[in-house]
Amino acid sequence: MPAVGKPLPHDSARGHVTGEARYIDDLPRQVGELCVAFVGAPVASGAIKSIDTTAAKNCPGVACVLTAADLKGSKQFGPIIPDEFFLADGEVAFLGQPVVVIGAEDPEAAARAKALVKIECEPRRPILTIDEAVAAGAYIGPERRMTSPLAEDDSQFAAAFAKAAHVVQGTFHSNGQEQFYFETQAALATPAEGGAIHLHASTQNPTETQAVVAEALGLEFHQVVCECQRMGGAFGGKETQSAIAAVMAALVVQCTGRPARVVLPRGDDMQITGKRHRYQTNYRVACDAEGRLVAAEMDFYSNGGAFADLSTSVMERSMLHADNAYYIPKMRVTGKICRTNLPPNTAFRGFGGPQAVAVIENALQRLSEQSGIDPWDLRRKNLYRDGDPDRQLTQYGQIVREHVLEELFDQLERTSDYRARREEIEWFNAESPTTVRGLAISAVKFGISFTTKFLNQANALVNVYTDGSVQVSTGGTEMGQGLNTKIGQLVADEFGLDPALVRVMASSTEKSNNTSPTAASAGADLNGAAALEACRQITGRMKHFAAQLFGSAERGLVPAPEHIGIADGLVYDDRDPTRQIPFGEFCAMARRERVDLGARGFFATPGVDYNRETGRGNPFYYYTTGAAVAEVTIDRFTGEMVVDRADLLMDVGKMINPGIDRGQVIGGFVQGLGWVTNEDLRYDDAGRLLSTGPTTYKIPNVTDLPQVLNVDFIDNPKQTCNIRRSKAVGEPPLMLGIAVWLAARHALASLSGGTPFELAIPATGEELLTRITEIDHAKSAPTPPRVAS
Repeated sequence: MPAVGKPLPHDSARGHVTGEARYIDDLPRQVGELCVAFVGAPVASGAIKSIDTTAAKNCPGVACVLTAADLKGSKQFGPIIPDEFFLADGEVAFLGQPVVVIGAEDPEAAARAKALVKIECEPRRPILTIDEAVAAGAYIGPERRMTSPLAEDDSQFAAAFAKAAHVVQGTFHSNGQEQFYFETQAALATPAEGGAIHLHASTQNPTETQAVVAEALGLEFHQVVCECQRMGGAFGGKETQSAIAAVMAALVVQCTGRPARVVLPRGDDMQITGKRHRYQTNYRVACDAEGRLVAAEMDFYSNGGAFADLSTSVMERSMLHADNAYYIPKMRVTGKICRTNLPPNTAFRGFGGPQAVAVIENALQRLSEQSGIDPWDLRRKNLYRDGDPDRQLTQYGQIVREHVLEELFDQLERTSDYRARREEIEWFNAESPTTVRGLAISAVKFGISFTTKFLNQANALVNVYTDGSVQVSTGGTEMGQGLNTKIGQLVADEFGLDPALVRVMASSTEKSNNTSPTAASAGADLNGAAALEACRQITGRMKHFAAQLFGSAERGLVPAPEHIGIADGLVYDDRDPTRQIPFGEFCAMARRERVDLGARGFFATPGVDYNRETGRGNPFYYYTTGAAVAEVTIDRFTGEMVVDRADLLMDVGKMINPGIDRGQVIGGFVQGLGWVTNEDLRYDDAGRLLSTGPTTYKIPNVTDLPQVLNVDFIDNPKQTCNIRRSKAVGEPPLMLGIAVWLAARHALASLSGGTPFELAIPATGEELLTRITEIDHAKSAPTPPRVAS
């Protein structure tokens, strides 16, 4: 039976449960291994006047105390703009920024040495907020603009708003979000011959980690090998920022010749690493009397932190998702990244998409409140329509095709019983004096591909052994999302084998070179396609050999590779099923006849070509779509919110592993729910993060989950372009969590009596209670006396 399509267990499931699965801190201690720690900047902004490490160096058990002066190569790095320092040099840009690295015999010695390091800084007033950065003109990169063809004429664009029946405008705030991976930033570095370094790193990006470590240490890339067996979560937080931990460990190795390991404590990790970007968006959206969108304008401002990191690409994806699932004929979008004295913000599941989707969904909800059109009907009539040339072109010029957005809405309307529940909730809210309920629908249309063209590539190495077992190596990294399991299933089917005979190896730069990060939801798409290409090279050779083996004049069978089958653990000629050889036996025969049973496959995503200078092109290979209905109850006196029910429906194509995909949908939705409700990052006036652990930063727990959660998938016969007709599923479900926030907004709107209000993300109990109080005060305020003209 084929492996693809089966809900096979995650390949590390047993190891996760038993503790057998090893992470960086679980790897055996090396002889002479050092513990790595760091000392961070004492202020968020300022000039370094002096660094005194004398006492720390003389501390018992300390092997080395290092600063930027000890880096033999580049002192700065960055995936797009190389403006970030490995170790602060002359200036500090955020509180806790690494300044000094310590290598010690044990954690206790490292802690003693840290306390003895003295860093004197001349502090400056830090810039911490978007408003402060705008006032100071502090930006990262240039302003980006994107304008749909119909919005290029200023007078026509202005006229669209002037003639619109309904216009909503305002400033929308969405806070950041901590990735909160279970395994913190970690790396183990060991010395190799000739000054080379071998790294075990908890990273989504082995190739970049290899390159960054080599550049910092003054080595050639081939002198650094980076390997990643697995990560204990990442969610984007280890796409670029895992490099700092790797450089710290490698620097200690280079300076001492001894192995070195760093595993950041949770508080340190949260204090110095970047998060999801906080956004502040000025928006204006208009519709006609029937509810059809006519124009939209959005000015995105993100808090990029001290350095560029991936902020420019995150902003680009926000601009590309400003429309979400809705056709808007006239659209203008701008994006500015604010430079502040916080850790550089970085990738997070959704990569800027959630911040943009929340803005348009909020605007649609407000238009519904203003126009009286049901929010379901308003959204349904504005969806992109497959095959309709008047309703399928995005603001950047890509055609949205082969989707089932309208079918998603129609099916979900029936299965969620939306109409009856909406009516019942309206009645309840009119009668209840203590609680208020809300019900809302939201959609997602998420583009799948890296928006930077060259990243849409992958390679894979497949080795078939003479016992019929297979090893697969790709540049994809396993962070719990089930990538290795899916690749194993794909490869098993290509060779007609039991998946137990296929082993997916640890990602390593010496096997898969120049690879892209496992990100953008494209890990299975890219690496799976590359692995299949390698398999097909091997099966092609096998079939030619088998054709010669089975063909004979006596039997009347001429050699014909097209008649060779490889399935069910056998190699056979379909013209004579009695002629069959077990796969392992056949592989041994092939090797004796010098048939190559290994191959390197390569895949480059076709049709992806986006010009960021013009804001036009096809940045995406396809779109993953979905919709959700959420219902909430809010206590009017405490602001406490309970999620009563959520119904999720997604188009993820033909699933390679239904169990893993279902888990990804649920996990993404819950993570999105956390972002819009409870996860609240707070900083003090000095730039110090106050929420540095689970006691002060509230990620969702079981009591925050919907009391009823329905998850289903819709068939899409139009989806054909991707491997085995599958679709990416990692990031899109997160945006369905916005439905919970919209339900909270609906609940508050039922109290407002038409009074306009803004609700920020996250809608914490405090935020909800504040808005309820403001609404109550506005409703109870005396009407000013009318003055005769």
